[in-house]
Parts: sequence; C-alpha cells; structure tokens
Amino acid sequence: MNDATVIKDSVDIIRPRSGWSLSDLKELFDYRDLLYFLVWRDVKVLYAQTILGFAWAILNPLVQIIIFTVIFGNIAQLSSEGIPYIVFSSIGVVPWTYLSQTMTSSSQSLVSGMAMLGKIYFPRLIFPLSSVLAKLVDFSISFIIIIGVLLYYDISPTWNVLYLPLFLIFMVMFPSAVGLWLSSLAVRFRDVRFGMQFGIGMLMYSAPIVYSASSLDATLRFFYSLNPIVGIIEGYRACLLGTPMPWIYIVPGMIVTILLFISGAWYFKRMEYMMVDVL
Repeated sequence: MNDATVIKDSVDIIRPRSGWSLSDLKELFDYRDLLYFLVWRDVKVLYAQTILGFAWAILNPLVQIIIFTVIFGNIAQLSSEGIPYIVFSSIGVVPWTYLSQTMTSSSQSLVSGMAMLGKIYFPRLIFPLSSVLAKLVDFSISFIIIIGVLLYYDISPTWNVLYLPLFLIFMVMFPSAVGLWLSSLAVRFRDVRFGMQFGIGMLMYSAPIVYSASSLDATLRFFYSLNPIVGIIEGYRACLLGTPMPWIYIVPGMIVTILLFISGAWYFKRMEYMMVDVL
C-alpha cells in the first residue's frame, strides 16, 4: 500500500489550460534559449551552401525594385507623389518582402516542424515566433537599399523618423498575427499552403507598393486602410521621407492588427493541445 501511494504521488499529470495567463508568458521566457536556437537555425539553413549568402537578402528586393521602377514608374508612369519612383518603390518593396516571406514561413512553421513537435514538449508558439524573428535579419540587410537611395537623392531624415520603432513593431506584429491564425489552421487544413501562394499575390496589389494610396477614391480609403499593410508602408514612407503622417491609413490597420493578434493567440491556444495528434 505504501509503495503504491509513493508511485501515485510521484506522477504529474499535465493537462492543457484554456486561455492565456502570465504563466504562459513565463514559460515562453523560460524557453528563450530554444527560441534563439530556432531563429539562428532558420537563418543558417536559408543561406547554407549558397555562393552569394546574405547578398540574396539585397538581391531579391533589388530586382523587384528595378522591375517596378521600369514598368510602373517609366512605362505606366504611375504617380509617386513627386518622389523619385525608385525611392518610392524601395520603401514599399523592402517591408513588403519581409511581410510576404514571414507570413509564408510562419503559416507553415508547425507543419515544417512536426517531427520535433512529437518528441519533446515546449511552447508551440515558439515555431511561428521564430519564423517572424528570423526574417528580421534579412530585413535589416535589405534596409541598406533604402539607405542607399535616400543618400543618393540627398533626402535627409526629419523628426518623423522617431516614429520608425512604432512601425517596426507594427510590421512584426501583423505577420505574427497572421502566423498564429494560419499555422493553427494549417495543422488541420493543408490547403493553407496553396491558399497562401494565391493570397500573397492578391495582397501585393492591394497595398500601395507600386502606386500611391492617395490615388484611390476618397470614399474607398477607409475600407482600404483596414488592410494593415497599407498603414505599414505608408508609415514607413512618412517616417523616411518626412511627409505628413497619414494616420487615416495607419490607425485602422493598427486596430485590425491588434484584433487579429488577440484572436489569433486565442485560437492558437485552443488548438495547441491537439496539434501533435493531428500532425
């Protein structure tokens, strides 16, 4: 009887919790070394056995910028609000490249890491989060393009540049929210991977990357601004070019991002307990 009692008392039963709590944040902090390892792994794997290495982080957006400048700036002659088109497109393409790559990788992060998920326990949130943070390395490198064109056209920063950290957080938070939703859905529905290929193409032309948001009809601007990518890109342009901050595009997108993040975290937590079984 005593032996049976000892065995019973030594067994810990782990049950899934519903909802988020401070203990979840503490647990995430406790596994920060694993998060760092996965971020570093993603960075190394991306450029392993490549000749150009990190130069691809510059080459990829640079080719898009040149093509957009030739086609939309010179041939189609789309309005760039009096800004040299290569500057206009650079500030749009570099954040967009980060957003598109991050949403794609984070949406498939759980499916890609399914072999690891079934072997050990750790907060599942680490997978989509590591994808978001790893791509910041590429963004930091490709930001050299923006600095280069600003220096070439002798565009000096204004006090608007102080808002830059706000839009960096905004830029990281939006794909994080999308990643929470889509990585959870991808566990059950593998259609997410195919839907993302279609969705990224649609999102690109629904954001002011190659055209100015002011070219839209005034009656459509509120609905247009509900797309968070609009606020991110317009915010970056205002920060770096010193133009008036277009809060009419920024605030609605921020509200949508916060709602997406909160609801995505809730859904992710709800699905977390069954991820290993489904995968």
